[in-house]
Order: sequence, then C-alpha cells, then structure tokens
Amino acid sequence: MNVTMQAHAQDQLHLRPGAIASQLQAIGRAATTALYDELRLDPKPGLVSFVDTGSHTDMNGQTFMRSLFALRHYFARIAAAGAHSAPFAALQTLGVAAEARMLRATAGINTHRGAIFTLGLLCASAGALVAQGSPLTPHAVRAALLERWGADLRHRCQHAAASNGQRAAHRYRLRSAGEEAMLGFPALFDITLPALRQARMRGLDVRRARLDALFHAMAVLADTNLAHRGGLPGLRFAQASARAFLDAGGAGAPDGVAQAQAIHRAFVARRLSPGGAADMLAAACLLDRLCITP
Repeated sequence: MNVTMQAHAQDQLHLRPGAIASQLQAIGRAATTALYDELRLDPKPGLVSFVDTGSHTDMNGQTFMRSLFALRHYFARIAAAGAHSAPFAALQTLGVAAEARMLRATAGINTHRGAIFTLGLLCASAGALVAQGSPLTPHAVRAALLERWGADLRHRCQHAAASNGQRAAHRYRLRSAGEEAMLGFPALFDITLPALRQARMRGLDVRRARLDALFHAMAVLADTNLAHRGGLPGLRFAQASARAFLDAGGAGAPDGVAQAQAIHRAFVARRLSPGGAADMLAAACLLDRLCITP
C-alpha cells in the first residue's frame, strides 16, 4: 500500500471508528456463517455434513461445530488487521493462533486449517477495503489481496513448511493451496463464485446452487486433499466425476441431487475427500454474502 492509501485508510478509521468496527464484525460473522453454509450442505461427495461423516472416521458435524465456535472471533480480528494495513507476518500470527484454538476444540483434528488460511485472507482484504471506504466487490477483494500481500504469498510458497498438501503438490506437480492464493484464488474468483451466482440466476434454490458451485470447484481445482488420499488417480477420478455431473445438467437436472448422492457414495468407497473444493465453496459463500455488486 502506498503512503496516500495508508493515510486514507487511517483517516477512515479515525473518522468512523464505530461504523468501521461494525463492518469488520459483520465480515467476521459472514465468514463463520459461510463455513456453516458449507457444513450443512448435503450431499457433498466424501465430505462431512450433518447427515454423515463422508470419507472421514475421526470427525463429524459436531466436531466442525466445535471448530466453528472456536474460530468465531478470528475472522473479525483478521479483518481488523487488514483494515489497519497489518503486515503479512501479523496475519500469519493470527492464523497460527486460530489454528491452535481449532485443534484444542477438536482434540487435535484438522477441520478448518485450509479455511483459516483462505477465508482469513479474504476477510483481511475485505477489511482493508472497508477502511478505505471502498465498495466490496469480488474484483476489489481480489485486487486488494494481491496488491497488499501478493509478494508475501509468493515468498511463502517458496519457503513453506512441508505439509500433506505440500508434499502431494510437489509429488504430483500440482498447484498448491499457497500457489492458488499467490495467484489470487483463480478457482474461487473465476469459477466457483460465478458458478454459484449463475446457478441462482437460473432459478436454482440455495441448496442446489451451492451444490453446483461445489462441483464446479471440484472439476477444476488441483485439490491436494484428494491427491494426498487417493494419489493422482483419485484426483483425476474426482475431477472426471464432477465434470460428468455438470455435463449432465448439474444440480439443476431433475435427478441432480440423486446423482450427487451416488457420487458421494463412490467417493466414500474410495476414501476421497475434496477438502480444497469445500474451502472454495465456503469462500464463495463468504464473498456472495459480502459483495452485493458483481
């Protein structure tokens, strides 16, 4: 951020502290609600919902609810950090603390690590725009992310500690979650969010629109969660299944929900879980709530 933009952001915070604080809290609530939106969707191939545990044996819907409760303040805090032009290191510190709270709440089970990263960055970017008095649009959120923390995200990709996702990305030469962020989340902004909004424009109800958006994310994302669990064949199977579902009419088809349920059973049989696509859906739900304009 240049000096003029910093001064403008500080002026906004000084002139309207109550209004700014209220908007930052609203961003935090929207993020928590978006994670709940993702959790309650059913059927979700291989993923945990309130109906079943998908391909997982160590977590259920209540585990995710405990995690959501533990994270409820994090998203507002990172939005406030973005509003105050916090450096990337400060965002990381908030994310690490949020992850620790999540793990305490879930007895060590990773429910929302990817969402802490992805939705946290989006909240920080939205907070920066609120501080400037700028309208929240998807384009503006993406631009703020890349302008303020793009260089830090590139550096992070080059020096990231090895994780299951990082190892899978390296082994199979896939784009990692960090690289997705570095590029401004193309699977989110170019695919998943437009799919969600277009589905609603076609007259789909909320459930079917979110289901369609999830399958669009699955079809294009190099989901390292899938690669970690099922290798490259598992990832390709999931992508092909998603493309076939969409080609057949997606969630808008008369038997769309039944077909999604059949794919869910096939994923469970292979122990596949598209956690990265789930994060994209939650992020799309967040942006859809925050960004009224296109």
